[in-house]
Formats: sequence, structure tokens, C-alpha cells
Amino acid sequence: MGVAWMMLSLAVPTGVEASAFDSAGYRIAHYRAPTRRAPEGVTRIAPEAAAMLRPGVDALFIDVTPVDSGAAMKPERMTIPGAHWFPESGRGGIDPAVERWLIGGVTRLTAGRADMPVIVFCLADCWMSWNAARRLHRAGYRPVWWLAEGSDGWRDLGLRLEPVRPERNRPE
Repeated sequence: MGVAWMMLSLAVPTGVEASAFDSAGYRIAHYRAPTRRAPEGVTRIAPEAAAMLRPGVDALFIDVTPVDSGAAMKPERMTIPGAHWFPESGRGGIDPAVERWLIGGVTRLTAGRADMPVIVFCLADCWMSWNAARRLHRAGYRPVWWLAEGSDGWRDLGLRLEPVRPERNRPE
């Protein structure tokens, strides 16, 4: 076993098939599966705690749910009020343009404050938010909080969701 395998084994949560991850430790397959542990350096936040925060004031809420394959030309999603939607930015083998769009968008939305709390979410049991939280932490954002229950957990609390369109300056 080489150094690359040892590094991957440190990044991959225990009990998860290693082939579901790339060499950088991002989930690249079977995105809808139970997620138990937050990525290294990221803190899991409960839906009840996230609901006590004011989006855009206390924390930046980032939704990374992918676009529904049946969506119209201008996709829309029901999400946490005040959240910013960066679809496809939670994939493992992410296109560099999409990664720049996510990180650049978060930089713009935080006015360059890498210390503004960022809450990343998707749906319940969705590894895309795990990937995006890891990606933002590696880009220097602190703290990054992972809302593992996603918009499903928010809705399950009886809280409303609102329509949102993808964040501006989307890569082509």
C-alpha cells in the first residue's frame, strides 16, 4: 500500500467502500447514502441549531443540491429561506469552473470574510453537502458547518421552504 492509499484511508469515513471516493477523499459515487461523520475540520450542525441562525447575518447558508434532471431551462428548487443555491458544486470529481463558481460565490457573499460561518446542506443522506463542506474548509473558510439533514431536516421541523434559482454567475 502506497502513500496515496494511506492518505485516502484517512479521508474516507470508516465503514465506507473506498471505491466510492477519489484520491483526494471526495465522494464520487452513490451520493444518496447515509452520512454519519462530518468531514475533517467541519462541524455538524443540527437542524434545530441552524434554525436559530439568521441566514446572511449569523451564517451563510449554501445549498448544493443538484439540478433535477427533469427541470426546465430555468431550474428552481425549494430550499431554506435565505440560502444560496450552487447546484452541482457538491459532486466529487467537480469541474474546475464549478469549483471556482462555488468558492468565488462564497467569497462574494461573505464579502471576503473567511471567518463568517458557512452552513452547507443538500438533502438528507446526501454526500454532496459533505463534499462541498470539505471543499470550502480546504479553501480556508472557518467555521464550516454541515447540515447533514439538509432541507429535508428543516422541513421536518415544520419550517417553511422557499423557491430559489441557482446563484448568479453560473459557469456554462
